[in-house]
Amino acid sequence: MEKAKSRPRGTGIRLPGNAEDALRSLNRKTNESFARQVSELNVRLQQAGANLHYHNGFIQISEDILVQTEIEEPFWRLVSDPMWKNVDTDMKESLDLRDSRGRDPSWYAARALESTIKIISENKGWTNGRERGAHNYVDNLASKNAKFIEFWEADILKGFFTNVRNPFGHGPGNAPMPALTVQQTDWAIEFCMSWIKGLVRRY
Repeated sequence: MEKAKSRPRGTGIRLPGNAEDALRSLNRKTNESFARQVSELNVRLQQAGANLHYHNGFIQISEDILVQTEIEEPFWRLVSDPMWKNVDTDMKESLDLRDSRGRDPSWYAARALESTIKIISENKGWTNGRERGAHNYVDNLASKNAKFIEFWEADILKGFFTNVRNPFGHGPGNAPMPALTVQQTDWAIEFCMSWIKGLVRRY
């Protein structure tokens, strides 16, 4: 009995291999299997003429296959990282509002774009605390120290925030309520998605 009590613990049978490697392999295979099933689902939806597309836990209306494959699918893959969770949240809200004909979906898409720019500026150490709006953060990315984007790219981004986002961010007073057409809304969302995708890839 005394010998049994004094026997060192942890001397049982050990299985070969690394447990962490095994878990990573299992996780990779699970993700690959899920991706294949999602791809098959989207193909079947397309073949059925449903104009629907599953991505990132949501089924959204999708009427343009080229936009879907070249912009939307790469976009959702890139923003799945927790770093971009606010970008992901606002863009989902934008698409939900668009699909339900809700109010100002482009505003949420612009929020997602602005968040992307802010995250990059802050994480790269270019934010100085004197920023007052999106234009200043865009300038941070185009500054001589950063050179993350070119000046002409900065002008495009500023133009979008000035002419598309800002009218929806302030009360119109006695002026007509700002509104975009369906086509303009689609363009604004695709513009933001495309820019976010490009900025995240550069990051």
